Amino acid sequence: MDKLKISILLLIIFFSFSCSKKQIETEKKINTKSQDLEMITNYNEAYELLKKNDTYNAAQKFLNAELLFPQSVWAPRAALMASYSYYLQNYYSEALDNLKRYTITYPNDKNLAYGYYLIAICYYEMIEDEKRDIEPILEAKENFEYIIENYPGSDFALDAKFKLDYIKDMLASKEMYVGRHYQKKNKWIAAINRFKVVIEEYDQTIYVEEALHRLVEINYKIGLIEESKLYANLLGYNYQSGEWYKKSYKIFNKNYNEKKNDKKIIKKDGVIKKFKKLFD
Repeated sequence: MDKLKISILLLIIFFSFSCSKKQIETEKKINTKSQDLEMITNYNEAYELLKKNDTYNAAQKFLNAELLFPQSVWAPRAALMASYSYYLQNYYSEALDNLKRYTITYPNDKNLAYGYYLIAICYYEMIEDEKRDIEPILEAKENFEYIIENYPGSDFALDAKFKLDYIKDMLASKEMYVGRHYQKKNKWIAAINRFKVVIEEYDQTIYVEEALHRLVEINYKIGLIEESKLYANLLGYNYQSGEWYKKSYKIFNKNYNEKKNDKKIIKKDGVIKKFKKLFD
């Protein structure tokens, strides 16, 4: 009899435990579905706000959606959309902070390429001109290069290449601006170094002609005539009859007549390629 009672008691305990376990699992599923549904609701509300151009409130809603259920597949999407909302209202610092958090929190997200692209674009939009803070230019350049290297087949990489061309022009312009400043102050070596950066690192930009002329001009002025001639030859080979070549030619030929010597401009890719051996 005692054995029977014990057996029945054990069965009751077993079934009670099983039922309790099933109940807990059921409650977890219900809670999960409830959280997921609440998150999707918040996400959709945020998206509607975004369509109405209420970007600030949209950003807050997207962030709330992410916080509701951070394990959901919707969470990284919500984080990206919050960043995009900040970007639309020109809150670049807020967008960047959130995007950097996104790349750390969701390193395997399928939309990571877009996240990095948006980081680059935020820095790109912060660029003002070459005379001001250079940090946004360098940050944009670094992030666009990262996209090209890590996501070469994406549409983002294609756009990054176009943006990089503009950035290189900006950086070359910065070097020219500083170089001219040093030249006016008679700081010859500092000026030469800046103009060399342009012809060595930004040889496909529009500033190469002037940089070469400045090197002709400075080297001639400080008595390095042979060095000056080398740069003049390089300028003439690549940009014959261009305005900067004419200015350089006048340095060596004071009686130069532009009308008699006007020829068609010849341009070649890679300024240093043909004549680099002259400087080795």
